Amino acid sequence: MVRGVMSQPWVRPAYDVALAVLVVYATSSSDEDGLHRVIGWAMAVALLWRRHRPTAVMGVVTGLALLQFALGSGATPYDGALLIAMVSVVTHARSMRHVYAAGAVVLVGVVVTFGGLLPFGEEDGEGLGDIVAIAGVCAALWLTALVLRTRRLYVASLEARAATAEREREHLVQLAAAEERAEIARELHDVVAHSLAVMILQADGAGYALKSDPDRAGTALKAIADTGRDALEDMHRIVRVLRAGRAASGQGGQGGEAVDADAGRRRVSLDDLETVAERARTAGLKVELDVEGDRGGLSTADELTVLRVVQESLTNVLRHAGPGAEVAISLRFGGDAVRIGVVDDGAGRLTGAQGAAGRGSGGNGLVGMRERVEVSGGAFSAGPRLGTGWQVDAELPLTGHGNGPATGRINRTAE
Repeated sequence: MVRGVMSQPWVRPAYDVALAVLVVYATSSSDEDGLHRVIGWAMAVALLWRRHRPTAVMGVVTGLALLQFALGSGATPYDGALLIAMVSVVTHARSMRHVYAAGAVVLVGVVVTFGGLLPFGEEDGEGLGDIVAIAGVCAALWLTALVLRTRRLYVASLEARAATAEREREHLVQLAAAEERAEIARELHDVVAHSLAVMILQADGAGYALKSDPDRAGTALKAIADTGRDALEDMHRIVRVLRAGRAASGQGGQGGEAVDADAGRRRVSLDDLETVAERARTAGLKVELDVEGDRGGLSTADELTVLRVVQESLTNVLRHAGPGAEVAISLRFGGDAVRIGVVDDGAGRLTGAQGAAGRGSGGNGLVGMRERVEVSGGAFSAGPRLGTGWQVDAELPLTGHGNGPATGRINRTAE
């Protein structure tokens, strides 16, 4: 409650004005008149700037107090302005040297004034006990102001930390959102680009073979339908994940909608490698799939990464080399990593500068593969082979030794 009131913009100026009015009242109630009252009023006016210029105010008030004593006047009630100025320095000054200097000035003033050490001070002086008592009061006031200063600086540091933490949180949220958008973009590209590439080639082949070879055209149409259904299912899966994430964030992590959406997802893993290769074969590629070793140490996310790398590599072969190209896919599970190699012969055409530029730029395929592999802590490289074709190499670390089945060795070539 008090903190809320003090945070109002008018409270602090009103408090400073009240202190100045108090000094003016003390000046008016004293027996002094003439120039002494002017000195008291000047002290009161100087106190109006005590927050913004505490050291300067302390100097002005100290000079006015010395002038008062020089005029032959002893301690007066309005000399309390010196204590107010000291508290202002201790509370608001930037340098600790000014804080100690303000306390020293007041302490020396008490000893000199009440000890009768100045010819224009107290005539008889006070007793040692009285001097110690007055100095103790001033010291207690100085220490209280120092505690207030420490608390103010501590609160300011907490507010600065809170503001910094808030900015960092917003920045992390933005980074997480950007990473999520990139992941969704990669997934959509892998699903849509590969499926459409296969479907377009199959549709072209079916169109050519529709009259001359109806059986082959029917096989191509069936492949188109199967590819389209799987692509549509993958799209539904991505949409369910997005909706589940939005529902979970909207309900503060409560509710079972996200769990239900996740339960309906089709798990994409290395078991789909043969399906991907078979579709590429039906599209006209000659694909050799060679898998060796135990994939038990590969996580589910890394299995998806391996599958997408192979899938996107085949999509690039379909786009740039076309039907008739020979592709060799090798997966080697061993040691602490899985090594992926996809090599094609470019359908026998030389890989010139134009062909290399066509595969290496202008699309999201290579960028998406590189991002997927690097997110998993692996290494990725792709480029033209000497002579004909293109080569993709990737390596992913094995995160552990799970209970997945051993694949043994698969070596299959089909046209």
